[in-house]
Order: sequence, then C-alpha cells, then structure tokens
Amino acid sequence: MGTLDLIAFQNSPLRVEHGQAHTRRSPEQLFLCRETSGSMSVEQDGRQITLHPGDMTLLDPALPYSANFSPGSKTLVLKLPRRELQARLGKTRSMVARLIELDSAEDSLTSSFNAALPALVGEMRPVCEQLVANFMLDLIALSLAKAIKGTTPRISSSKAMAILQIRAAVKARLADPDLDVQSIADAVGLSVRYANDILAWQDTSIGRLILTERLERCRQALGDPAQSCRSVSEVAFGWGFSDLTHFGRCFKKAYGMSPRDYQISHR
Repeated sequence: MGTLDLIAFQNSPLRVEHGQAHTRRSPEQLFLCRETSGSMSVEQDGRQITLHPGDMTLLDPALPYSANFSPGSKTLVLKLPRRELQARLGKTRSMVARLIELDSAEDSLTSSFNAALPALVGEMRPVCEQLVANFMLDLIALSLAKAIKGTTPRISSSKAMAILQIRAAVKARLADPDLDVQSIADAVGLSVRYANDILAWQDTSIGRLILTERLERCRQALGDPAQSCRSVSEVAFGWGFSDLTHFGRCFKKAYGMSPRDYQISHR
C-alpha cells in the first residue's frame, strides 16, 4: 500500500524471540502491530504491554524484543518506512512498546483505518495508495505522540504534537497561492521563530516544508496517467506555485528532471 508493507497472520500459541542476530535485517522499517483477535504480550526496551483486539503498538526490529501470542491470535503488522515516520515525530526509540488503546476518537480512527487497509490492497491506483499511506502515517504519528504524553522522550510530546499540527496546517492550505510562513505560524498559535526552532530538530523549516509538500503533490499529479491531460502549468498553479520558472528549477533539483520530462516518462 504505497510505501507501507502489510502482513496479516494468525497462529496457535507462540513465543517469538527477536534477538541480536535478527536486529540488522530490517533497519529501514518499523513495525506497527494491531491485534485483530486474541491477545499478544510484547516486551521491548524495558517495557512490557499486552494488546487486545483493536490495540496497537510500535516495535523496532533494530532492537531485541520478545512476544507471546495467545491461542487464536490474529495480528496485522504494518511495516513503516523509518525515515518517513521519524520525519513526523523525530527519533522513535522512546515510542516503542507503548500501548495504543481505543480510548479516544483519534486512536479509534487510527485502529479502524489500519484494519481496513488489507481489503484495499490492489484495488486502487498507485497515486491513491500513496495518499492513503501518507494519511495512515499521519494518524499513526498522532497516536504515538499521544501515547508518550507524560514520559520524557528525546523530543517532548508537546513538541511532537506541535510538529504534527504545523504539518497538518501546511497540507490543508497547499493549494492556496497566498500561503506563507506567517499564516502557518498563526494557524497553530506559535511564533514563526519558535515553529522554525521546533522544525529545525528535523532539519527543516515552515518555508522548506511548504515547498517540499507542494513539490511532492505536483510530482504525484504529473506521474499519474489519469491526469496526463493536465498541463505542467495547470498542475503547478493548482498546488500554489505562482512562478513556473521557480517551480521548474525546484522540481528538477528535487527529482533530477524537468516537470515536463517527468510527466512524459510516466505516460
């Protein structure tokens, strides 16, 4: 499903030991586990939790862990791109083996959307799958930020939530040509300086975030055969760019070819 890999499995009573010998096999992915039925107990990084149907947790295969599955256990695992999740939250070690229960509307939405993914695989165009994957990553990030509230991770839960709010505000107004740094800061109730200080922890800023998100939306549109009838200028202006020369230069720097060449190569 876009950048996500899905694994659904069921088993008889089972104990899994993921030791040091296994930790180098999937360094670029993180596992979000959702229990569908039965129960699963997990221990990682000194924390031990038990998942019941609908509950979720994050595991890092780069760290040892153990898991015990009950009779009739069914589990859905999403393999998440480590870099993409960390772009939303920062370092994730403090977030592993945290129990995400169905105790809020946000977490219930994350769990329900997660459960719906297997039925959608292969039913949508690639560009739609990527949009769904990005939305899933946003929901997971929100639930993880909530799960670490009250702990003392490397980046505080309040800052992690602020980063997510900034990103959500940017995405909501990407098509607005008048979108600027100040309007995003005002939308989330922060000063421009403080918002950029938070984003600097992820090597970005409000301005760079706006540009990156707009370029990615344009790339998806230009690479979608169903939108091949649209001109490059229509796509660029549609996603908030007002200068085609600037857009073309930024697009080529980001993706290695001009917007027109990229569109032709995907027809």
